[in-house]
Amino acid sequence: MDLANVIKTNNAVVVDVRSRGEYLGGHVVDSINIPLDEIPARWTELKQIEKPIILCCASGNRSGQATRFLLQQGMSNVHNGGSWFDVNFYKNN
Repeated sequence: MDLANVIKTNNAVVVDVRSRGEYLGGHVVDSINIPLDEIPARWTELKQIEKPIILCCASGNRSGQATRFLLQQGMSNVHNGGSWFDVNFYKNN
C-alpha cells in the first residue's frame, strides 16, 4: 500500500498517539488524538474503523509501538505513518 496516496486521498483515518498537550500544539487536520498510553484500553474502538488507520506521533517511535500493539491484537489495516509532519505533508500536497 502506498501510504502517501492513501493519506492524500483521505482514504484513511489518522490517529495521533502523542500526548494531548503535544496534539494541541499542532496536528493533522481531522486526525484523532489517542495518546499511546490509552491505546491498550481503546483498541476495540479502533477495531471498529473500516478504513485503513495511519498512526503518527512526533518521530515515528510511539506510532510504531502503537502499530505493533494493534497488529498483535489481530488488526491488519494499521500503518505507522511516522511523524505527524510527514502525514500532514502528504495530506496537503
